Amino acid sequence: MKNRKKAFLKVPQILGGSKVFKMYIEENLVYPSEAKEKRIEGIVHLVAEIDDNGNVIHVEILHGLGGGCNEEAIRLINGVRFGTANNKGIRLKTIKQFRIKFQLPTENKINYQLVSQSKETNQKEMGKKYSYTISIT
Repeated sequence: MKNRKKAFLKVPQILGGSKVFKMYIEENLVYPSEAKEKRIEGIVHLVAEIDDNGNVIHVEILHGLGGGCNEEAIRLINGVRFGTANNKGIRLKTIKQFRIKFQLPTENKINYQLVSQSKETNQKEMGKKYSYTISIT
């Protein structure tokens, strides 16, 4: 009995792999202004339908955030390039799931307040004292 090598169908893959995909998302993600104002953060879950030529045909939101994040995630996935899948005359569509993370950059603000406290207990002691408060948020 001969061992036959099983032939599986090839599916389109992201050109460059997952590292290139992550870099693409980081470089091209434009945080929506409405989401910034409302401080919306989270992950948008999407499903994309890809044809055998590597073109994104349809993108659907499984779980969205709102505030413009859903539209931005769809825009990003529509811009992803996939390689072609040659399957000897068989044309197929592939469904892939994606997650796009929306996270606002951390903002460290330093606020300080300088208060003058002058004491006039003695006329010899005419100095001013200052106190200050620093808070980092």
